[in-house]
Amino acid sequence: MDLIENYKQELQLIRKPWTRVWVGAFVLLLLLLPWFAPEYIIYTSTLIFIYAVGVQGQNLLIGYTGQISFGQAGFLAIGAFTFGHLSRFGIPWPIGLLGAGLAAGLFGILVGFPSLRLKGPYLAIATLGFGIAVYQIFANSELLSGGRMGLVIQKLEPIFGLSRLNFNYYFYFLIALVFTLATYNIISSYVGRAFIAIRDNDIAAEVIGVNLTRYKLLAFAVSSFYTGIQGGLYGLLLGYLEPNMFTFMESITLFVAVIIGGLASVEGSIMGAAFVILVPQFFSEFKEMVPVVFGVTILLVLIFEPLGLYGRWFKMRLYFRNWPLR
Repeated sequence: MDLIENYKQELQLIRKPWTRVWVGAFVLLLLLLPWFAPEYIIYTSTLIFIYAVGVQGQNLLIGYTGQISFGQAGFLAIGAFTFGHLSRFGIPWPIGLLGAGLAAGLFGILVGFPSLRLKGPYLAIATLGFGIAVYQIFANSELLSGGRMGLVIQKLEPIFGLSRLNFNYYFYFLIALVFTLATYNIISSYVGRAFIAIRDNDIAAEVIGVNLTRYKLLAFAVSSFYTGIQGGLYGLLLGYLEPNMFTFMESITLFVAVIIGGLASVEGSIMGAAFVILVPQFFSEFKEMVPVVFGVTILLVLIFEPLGLYGRWFKMRLYFRNWPLR
């Protein structure tokens, strides 16, 4: 009898070969999408890729570590305007994006300190205050935000003979793919298991040797880094930044994406990003309905499907995998 010797062999018991097939088919579909889809679908998909980065960061904080934050709009603004100022000084975009992520991550560590003492709604209120404070600072400082004219950012020039629309699509798809793989690696590592232990029971986690201070601050730093990168990518795509792009509603949008997509799920983060981008598109003529749809959907998810869109997708896959022996 063959013995199971490592974790990789254990995973083979629950992973099916068809999983790789449908994942590969989905990636292939995304690669071919710009060649047959209308332009508005390509542009919408590009926005989903950008938001998927930030939503994954938010999910690492809320879904995996259990730390509620309503200050993501502040980290978005810090990352975006850091990238904007660096680009104006002629800094290459890869260094600018890294600087945007690091700047947001640094502030994430500072905001994370209250998480060592506060929990639940008290932590949420503290982070909410941070997001509002950052917005007010940028809105009232022409030096930081460029004033009423905002900041103009030089867009990337297409290469390989691609149109600007298709080039942006592949560029942001590649970055989203890199961050998705990075997220999978984080949650499957010791760091990810420490995050989950803190979420489930921080006292028990500390008893078994998890350093609460280190990993709570690390969770805020990583989440803020992702969000700062999202802000930089957003500015690079639009070529323009101004403070009103980073109001409290941006924090709500990311929070809604995490809850509806599915807590503690990378796939759910991507689904949630798609949801918060597509709903405003469907209700473009009735924008006042968007918050209503978000609120009603959250209620339905919390009542009928706590695992979100990914939970429903997982149950559908399980149903057809076991059919007809269901």
